[in-house]
Amino acid sequence: MKLYEQLADTLSERIEQGYFQSGDKLPSIRSLSQEHGVSISTVQEAYRLLEDRGLAQPRPKSGYYVSPQNQTPDLPSVGKVVQQPLQVSKWAHVLHMFNGSSSELNTWLSVALPNLESSTLKPLQSTMTDLCRRVGLRGLAYDRLNGAEELRHQLARVSVDSGCQLSPDEIIITTGCQEALSISLRTIAQPGEIIVMESPGFFGSLQAIEASGLKALEIPCHPETGMSMEALELALEQWPVKAILTTPTFNNPVGHTMPDSHKQRMLALATQYDIPIIEDDIYGDLSYSYPRPRTIKSWDTEGRVILCSSASKTMAPGLRVGWVAPGRYLQKIMHMKYITSMSSTTMPQLAVAEFIAQGGYERHLRKVRAQYRQNRDRMLEWVARYLPEGTRASKPQGGFVLWVELDERVDANLLNDHCQARGVSVAPGNLFSASDKYRNFIRLNFAMTVDESVEYAMQVVGEEIRKMLA
Repeated sequence: MKLYEQLADTLSERIEQGYFQSGDKLPSIRSLSQEHGVSISTVQEAYRLLEDRGLAQPRPKSGYYVSPQNQTPDLPSVGKVVQQPLQVSKWAHVLHMFNGSSSELNTWLSVALPNLESSTLKPLQSTMTDLCRRVGLRGLAYDRLNGAEELRHQLARVSVDSGCQLSPDEIIITTGCQEALSISLRTIAQPGEIIVMESPGFFGSLQAIEASGLKALEIPCHPETGMSMEALELALEQWPVKAILTTPTFNNPVGHTMPDSHKQRMLALATQYDIPIIEDDIYGDLSYSYPRPRTIKSWDTEGRVILCSSASKTMAPGLRVGWVAPGRYLQKIMHMKYITSMSSTTMPQLAVAEFIAQGGYERHLRKVRAQYRQNRDRMLEWVARYLPEGTRASKPQGGFVLWVELDERVDANLLNDHCQARGVSVAPGNLFSASDKYRNFIRLNFAMTVDESVEYAMQVVGEEIRKMLA
């Protein structure tokens, strides 16, 4: 990351934390240059980047000021504690949502899809085309069971940003993060055993639990700090938990980020009860600020954290390139990978490896992080403008999904049906809970180009909510 980007991230964080309020004058270019030991041109570039993000605006002969901030909704409420583990039964709901995501819909606010139209992905497409000519028959053959060496080498290098020190031999390539999560669960737990997970939590994780015949014990989450450590400790005392499944950094659907102190406490509890942690870090690299948050894996000295991720949210889901760093479970997960799908497709692995090695991944992240942050602010503004008064919404510091709490009289499944009839889809909240909670919540995607069509979609959602309340 360049110096001006680091400086812009520092200033952005101070604005986010309220150190600089809406309308405040920001430090002069000369004073920032002296404070941070950088050139005048570096500070100027940092302020231009803040302008692009909509956080600062220049005033002639006066300097830079914090842009006026539109009123944003209050944060969503915290869910209630579920008293016992539950069998997961959500497949019909998930299938209904994906079947509704057809070409007949104009705006998919429901699917957590990254922006595939970004110009920074074009080098990746060119690389894939070029590789077909260069690698010959290798692209049609099986690669190593643990994945292409080139990709594992690049992933080990990139993992340093999250605080990890991994070697290529500690990484197994999978067919997306979903396979990484699924084979991890099946490796460490038997049917009927209990997995602790966040509530609300990713419905793909719930499906992996359901398919493995496991039970989910939901732990409520704060919209900013994530899983309640007190509720987690109580659950571990009361139940024979087999593992903790968590997305501590930019959780889907809420977008919360667990503080470092909570991550370390979770690891300490896992050590105390001698259970593994399955850490889903699929959104971790999409942090709006630098450096990105550390993974729980980065503090793990015993190999009990199984780290899962993929290129599906940072690059493109169609690549189907994921990975897992299994720690002490390496051989068992390698065997589970073999009996599940053998090796993953070769060509996308080589393309992703080359994209990272040539700097394309870092350039792509820089662009989409800034874009997603701008999109988040615009979506929050539209939630406040078009949805009924009293609507609450999360304010994620990374990723591209928004968790919205509606009036408790609104059934989000019915709302989605009504919106789909008008070409818009939303993700109903009860998809994200084994206990069928959050029926008056929806998840919204804001990764796409946020333009007039998305604004109209938000108006549609607001209109349908008001009809239901009337």
